[in-house]
Amino acid sequence: MAVQPTAEDEVVRLCQELIRIDTSNPGDHSGPGERAAAEYVAELLAEVGLEPRLLESHPKRASVVVRVEGEDPGRDALLLHGHLDVVPAQKEDWTRDPFGGEIADGCVWGRGAVDMKDMDAMILAVVRQRLREGRRPKRDLVLAFTADEEAGGKWGAQWLVKEHPELFEGCTEAVGEVGGFSLTVPGDRRMYLIETAEKGIAWMRLTAKGTAGHGSMVHPDNAVTALAQAVGRLGSHEFPIRLTDTVRAFLERACLAYGVEFDPERPEQSLEKIGPLARMIGATLRNTLNPTRLDAGYKTNVIPQKATAEVDGRFLPGYEDEFFATVDELLGPDVERDFVYHDQALETAYEGALVAAMENALTSEDPGALPVPYCLSGGTDAKSFARLGMRCFGFAPLRLPPDLDFSGMFHGVDERVPVDGLRFGVRVLDHFLDHA
Repeated sequence: MAVQPTAEDEVVRLCQELIRIDTSNPGDHSGPGERAAAEYVAELLAEVGLEPRLLESHPKRASVVVRVEGEDPGRDALLLHGHLDVVPAQKEDWTRDPFGGEIADGCVWGRGAVDMKDMDAMILAVVRQRLREGRRPKRDLVLAFTADEEAGGKWGAQWLVKEHPELFEGCTEAVGEVGGFSLTVPGDRRMYLIETAEKGIAWMRLTAKGTAGHGSMVHPDNAVTALAQAVGRLGSHEFPIRLTDTVRAFLERACLAYGVEFDPERPEQSLEKIGPLARMIGATLRNTLNPTRLDAGYKTNVIPQKATAEVDGRFLPGYEDEFFATVDELLGPDVERDFVYHDQALETAYEGALVAAMENALTSEDPGALPVPYCLSGGTDAKSFARLGMRCFGFAPLRLPPDLDFSGMFHGVDERVPVDGLRFGVRVLDHFLDHA
């Protein structure tokens, strides 16, 4: 009788194979789509007796959803979700082939290694092992592998929630990406950041209009001038610090771990100890605005009738109204705004049985683990699933070496995930599902 592979045996191979399926998402339908990856995932799930549904929202844009029956059907269900798409990568910029899934220096390299084919592989490996061994979760478990997260989820999670909400019936909690990873602190201990909040997204298009004419003449209503001045005001504006419950809890626990005093009047000083992660955490202290695109005119001596710009705005939970009031004041009367993309901010309390299960799972593999809540400066598919009433968390557990710039791996060049981190992750995830 053949020996069945364990999750630790499978997870690295599954991560490699997922990376080798190019699912680059440039933000439209010009990429390869997620269909091939979705078919691969569905086949892996069917091999262990599940009946996955492959749903295509647009040609090549496919997601997979399946329900794993739990021991107690009377309990609320839990959603585990991961996206299949990745941001594009230019091969010439990388040390190794971004779609090669190579193993080197103890890591699996490639686009999606941390965002988020690592977690996809961990979910698949753990669920496959549990079903081969006849170990059902405590409650119904819904698995969703989605398309289009990297462009806001219109053809993935948003579409699933709108068109097929019945697939998530009974789900009251959801676990997804960008959480559960480690940050080494003094005493050779690790904080594990569990995402309990996300900033909201406001990608805005700004438009100024004026009178077209010859570049040699006086034009007091020049659209380019009006737009440039507004963009300058937005780009140079610094919002006041607003300590949300999640960010305050993170900073208090981080200061305790580093042996420094937390000063709520100067929270930015608390970030000086945590290295590259400070950029991501620092962005959660306040609302932010970053101009990203400009477009106007077609000839040097022709004053255009219209000028446009795009701005990436992010707002903290509870501060959306303040954010837009400030934006409109900075824009002034001559510039209009509309949305390229707009989505909510999220925050849930760091408490309850699911949080306890995450903490216990981490300490079962790393006894000195220090789990902490944190707010993500970006956004995930959690924004869509929260619309169905779910409490959403980021928990893709990875024990990382202290010198790895993990936050820099997201959308960065030479993205990679430690092999040992993947194996650690499946052990933690398996323990978590025993108690979730």
